[in-house]
This record gives sequence, C-alpha cells and structure tokens, in this order.
Amino acid sequence: MVAETGKPIAQVAEDLGINETTLASWVSRALRAGGATATGESEELARLRRENAQLKKDNKELAMERDVLKRCMVLWVK
Repeated sequence: MVAETGKPIAQVAEDLGINETTLASWVSRALRAGGATATGESEELARLRRENAQLKKDNKELAMERDVLKRCMVLWVK
C-alpha cells in the first residue's frame, strides 16, 4: 500500500492498525527484494538476447546450406 498509494508509512500503519516500525521494516525488505529481482531479470534478459542472436545466426546459416543443397539437387537432376 505504501508503494502503490504513495502514502507515508506512518499513515498506512495507522490505517492498518500496526506498528509503524514493523511496516517500515516490511517496506524496506520489499524494496531490497525488488531490487534483487530487477537485477536477476536484467541478467535473464541479457542471456535471452544473446541466445536469440545466436539462434538467428544459426538459422541464417542453415537457410544458406539449404539453398546450396537445393541448387545441387537441381543440377544433379538435370
């Protein structure tokens, strides 16, 4: 609620009827966990981009090989 509404921790704690320090601790942990998740997601995104580039390169090479084989078949059949 603190992150979504932008309300101060004290106000949200009062609204929920919990200790302000407890809520502040929870918010702090959530922010740290969110930062770790963002880092993990950026690493995963970089890995997927590298993999995608490699797959595109392999696909292009296979397409060229296929075209060469097609031409060879045409010449062999004639």
